[in-house]
Amino acid sequence: MRARIAVNLLWMLTERGLGILVGIGVVAMLARALGPEAFAHFQYAQAIVLIASSAALICGAEIVVPRLVAMPSPADQHRLITHAALLRLAGALAGYLLIGVFLLIKQPNPDSWTTALLLGIPILCREPAGIVTAWMQSATHNRPTSIINLTALSLRLGVVVTLFVAGIAIVPAFAAAFTAEAIVAAALLLRYYRKRMPLPWPQIEWPLLRELFASGALLWVSFAFMMIIRRFDQLILESAVPTADFGAYAACMQIADNFALVASVMAAGIAPAMVYSKPRLADARRNVARLALGMGVLGLCGAATLALSASWIVHLLYGQAFAATIDLLRLTAFATSLLFIDIALSVLLAHMRRPPWFAVKWGVVLAVTIVADLVLIPRFGMLGAVAGYAISNMTALLCSATVWYLAGRHPAGRAERAVT
Repeated sequence: MRARIAVNLLWMLTERGLGILVGIGVVAMLARALGPEAFAHFQYAQAIVLIASSAALICGAEIVVPRLVAMPSPADQHRLITHAALLRLAGALAGYLLIGVFLLIKQPNPDSWTTALLLGIPILCREPAGIVTAWMQSATHNRPTSIINLTALSLRLGVVVTLFVAGIAIVPAFAAAFTAEAIVAAALLLRYYRKRMPLPWPQIEWPLLRELFASGALLWVSFAFMMIIRRFDQLILESAVPTADFGAYAACMQIADNFALVASVMAAGIAPAMVYSKPRLADARRNVARLALGMGVLGLCGAATLALSASWIVHLLYGQAFAATIDLLRLTAFATSLLFIDIALSVLLAHMRRPPWFAVKWGVVLAVTIVADLVLIPRFGMLGAVAGYAISNMTALLCSATVWYLAGRHPAGRAERAVT
C-alpha cells in the first residue's frame, strides 16, 4: 500500500510540475505574440472566468472522496458520482451565466468579451468531469487522470505553439486552445469512467442532492472566496490604469502565481507524512511549525532570487515590451513569499477538518482584500495593486497563525475530525 501511495503521489507531482512548466511557456508565448495590450485583454477575460468558475466547485473532492472510500459497492459509488456530477454541472452553468451577466454589465473590449465566453466553456467541462478524478483518488489510482490531463495539456501547448510560430495574434484563437484542452480532457475522463463503470444512469434523488450540497456548502464558500481574492485586484485595476500597464501587472502576477504554486506542491508532498499521519494535535502542530519555518526560508530565498533576476526573467519570458513588469516583479516576489508560510500553516487547518474555520479565514481575507484594493488601486494604480496583494497575503498568514495558536490551547490535545 505504501508503494502504491508513493507512486500515486509521484504521478500527481509530475502532472503538477509539468503543468507549471507548460503554463509558464504558454503565457510567455501569449505575451510575445499578443503584446501588452492584447495580452491585457486576455488576462482580464481570464480573471472574469476564474472568479465565475468558483460556482462549479460545489461538492468538491473533500466531500466525495471519503464517501467513495466507504462505499465498496460499484452501484453505490456510481449513484454518488452521478449526483455529485449533476451538482457540479448546475454550478458550472450558473458560473457561465455569471460570466454573461458580468460582460453585459461591464461591456468590455470585444477581444475580452469573446475570449471570456470561450474561456468559460472549460467551466462546463472541468468540474463535472472532474468527479472522475475524485473517483480515482478514492482508489489511490491517479495515473490515468495524470495521463489524460497531460495529453490534453499537450494539445493546448501544440495549438499555442502553432499559433505563435504562424505569427497569429488573435486573442480568441489562443483562448480556443484552452477550450480544446478542457473538452478533450473531459471527454477522455468520461470515456474512461464509462468503460469501467458501465452501469445505467440512476434516477435523481433529491434528498441525496440536498445532502451533498449541504455537506460541501462551507468548503464551497471558502473556495469561492479564495478565487475572488486571487483576481479581484485585476477587475478593479483594468479600469484604473492604461491597458499596457494592466498587461504588465497581469504578466507579473502570472509569475507570482507559478511561484506560489511551488509552495502548494511542496505542502501537498510533505504534509501526508509530516502532519496528516499524526493522530495527536500537539504533534501535528509542532510539525506544522517546522514546516512553516522551512517553507518560509525557502520562500524568502526564492523571492530574493526572483527579485535579483527579475530583469532577466521578464526579458526571457515576455520580451522588451514588458519592461514595466520588472520592478513590479521585484516587489511582488517578496509579497508572494508570505504565501509559503500561510500554505504551510494551513496544513493544520486541513488536518483538523473544520470547514467553518476555513470559511471564516477566507471571509476575513476577502473583506480585507476588497477594502485594500478599492482604496489603494484608484490612488496608486499598479503599485496599489501590489500593496493590496501584499496586505491580502499577510492577512491570510495572520489568520492561519491565529488558528495555529488557538489549536495549541485545545484541551483534548488531539485533532478533531469532522464527520464527512
